Amino acid sequence: MSFALGFLFLLSFHAKAQKKSWNNLFDGKTLNGWKQMGGKAKYEIEKGAIAGITVPSTPNSFLVTEKEYENFVLELDVLIPDTTTNSGIQFRSHFNPEANNGQGRVYGFQYELDGSSRAWTGGIYDEGRRGWLYPLDLNPVAKKAYKRGVFNHVKIECRGNTIKTWVNGIPASYLVDTADTKGFIALQVHSIGNDEKKAGKKIYWKNIRITENFKDSPFPPGVYVLNYTPNALTESEKQNGWKLLFNGINAEGWKGAYKSGFPEKGWKIENGIITVLSSQGQESTNGGDIVTVDQFSAFDLSFDFKLTTGANSGVKYFVTLSENNTGSAIGLEYQVLDDKVHPDAKKGVDGNRTLASLYDLMTAKKPGNALHAIGEWNKGRIIVYPDNRVEHYLNGQKVLEYARGSEAYRALVAVSKYQKWPNFGEAKQGHLLLQDHGDEVSFRSIKIKELK
Repeated sequence: MSFALGFLFLLSFHAKAQKKSWNNLFDGKTLNGWKQMGGKAKYEIEKGAIAGITVPSTPNSFLVTEKEYENFVLELDVLIPDTTTNSGIQFRSHFNPEANNGQGRVYGFQYELDGSSRAWTGGIYDEGRRGWLYPLDLNPVAKKAYKRGVFNHVKIECRGNTIKTWVNGIPASYLVDTADTKGFIALQVHSIGNDEKKAGKKIYWKNIRITENFKDSPFPPGVYVLNYTPNALTESEKQNGWKLLFNGINAEGWKGAYKSGFPEKGWKIENGIITVLSSQGQESTNGGDIVTVDQFSAFDLSFDFKLTTGANSGVKYFVTLSENNTGSAIGLEYQVLDDKVHPDAKKGVDGNRTLASLYDLMTAKKPGNALHAIGEWNKGRIIVYPDNRVEHYLNGQKVLEYARGSEAYRALVAVSKYQKWPNFGEAKQGHLLLQDHGDEVSFRSIKIKELK
């Protein structure tokens, strides 16, 4: 056999081997290998596709694989004919038979299928448990990938604690999570409650296949990695310029505001968490604020925070320490607050002192599902672009945006508590600050990427 013929033979053999590595989860004719759980929506076969059909007065329904999967690539095509139907594809999921008054509930990771103008198809939701994990506000480019009225190609890749998704070949979500590493796959028909007008709506799935023999697919460096592993960076994050500002062990890189070292009291570092201790709401009278030793200009900053009941704190940026004021140091502030209990939530103008707001300047527009309960970890994010545009995020959802130094920004400053400081918030660079407002608040996973 010649070298050329041998090479072609090897290519052909390799192609056949790759083809055999895929397993079809749907034969195009029957629902063999699947079972229904949860609600009582209908699942039928139509023209080589599985059709999920909404019915009223039933909870979310799921068509579930009889087999569980751990590390895999799942691909399929999905059609949502209308813009009101919401659906999803479960993976690494489970079933709690005691939930929903004995009807049971599916819980676990879900690839979002969103036909609405919100356009979050490809985002990752935690069904029946934590809610949104990776809203597509974190990757706006992917919002344009979904096409209405046609079959869209879905891809989900799971390896260890890393999950990646695609929509029509466009990278969508990149999640690193410490929850389930194995579970079933399921096709969701979302509950429509008692709305008879939404009955009979259909969702179609076809060409459903899976492989457990695959090479990891690359992701563009600009896609944000949502990493739920405390105080850790993935190799992808490190390669793309992210670094930890808190190492989870000690106060390296931090010092007291207006101090040469870290406060001797008022702050605690333990079990990978840095906590400002309570002093019964007395601002900066115990340990005082802490700031980064380094200063930053344009950046992408992420941090986890956990509130106690009634607590008040904040994450400030462009802190120059030039004001030499008493109390908390001055800077632009991402408000960290228990909105339901702390009185500051009702002060200011139109809620501009509530959680995730630009304190005393601009109100965060928070959907009801954006906030995790008191005592649970929340993820904050602040992006300052080189052109001075700024965005605040709460648990992956963008809640406000503005431009430092703009006419609109200066108009807000002029009627705020900051009006007495010239050029407030417009410094070229500044420290980052964790505030001591006299209440117990914890932080971890503080990481930053400088933007050029």
